[in-house]
Amino acid sequence: MLTRPIMLIAATATAIATAAGVASAATGTPQHTATAHGKPSGNRLTAPQDGFTVTSTRTSPIGAGAVAKILASCLGQDASNYHAVIAVRAPVATQDTDGVVIAVNSARQYVQCETKGHKGTSMSVPPTFINDRLWGTGHLIEFFDSFSEPANGEQTLSLGAGHYTPDVARITISYGDNPTQYPALMADGAFVYTAALSGPERNSPSPYVHAYNAAGQEIYNQQTEPTTKQ
Repeated sequence: MLTRPIMLIAATATAIATAAGVASAATGTPQHTATAHGKPSGNRLTAPQDGFTVTSTRTSPIGAGAVAKILASCLGQDASNYHAVIAVRAPVATQDTDGVVIAVNSARQYVQCETKGHKGTSMSVPPTFINDRLWGTGHLIEFFDSFSEPANGEQTLSLGAGHYTPDVARITISYGDNPTQYPALMADGAFVYTAALSGPERNSPSPYVHAYNAAGQEIYNQQTEPTTKQ
């Protein structure tokens, strides 16, 4: 089932290695590890919840040439005003999506452009925009777009993105009732999370964002403090 809400939440942030200023790969273990120069990272994971298992949070980088084409497809003439900060392929592909590019302009306006395959195109037309207002004092994170959708091999792809304030030092994601938290990919104020889940589609677990400050204190838990504001 495809769900794509735009909502305001608070979450955690994790520093990552980047190549040419674009976040290149997310970790695939419940603990953070950095990967430089765009090499894929991550392991097969097992975290049963609600009849589901998190089989992978592994991502791989989208090359600079493809990123430029994706932004051009997504943004048209405005593409030159944006630079990509995160550009990754998900661990599993759906009929329409296997990757995402997050970009930002000089006004700190962020855009999310989803993509499929290696043709350098995006189905996000018009794209999902979100600005840097964070809709009020005290809010830490803004969600762009999130969905859970059937994927290859009887799996489900969970993918979401957003941006965060400097108060946030680390972002993790948990699924359903399972307490295991998986690091989100973060760069230049934007974050992306993605996971391949196995199990019955109708029981696809909800992702929950967790935010931590620089001292390691959890400052937001979406599971216990759900916040949705237009």
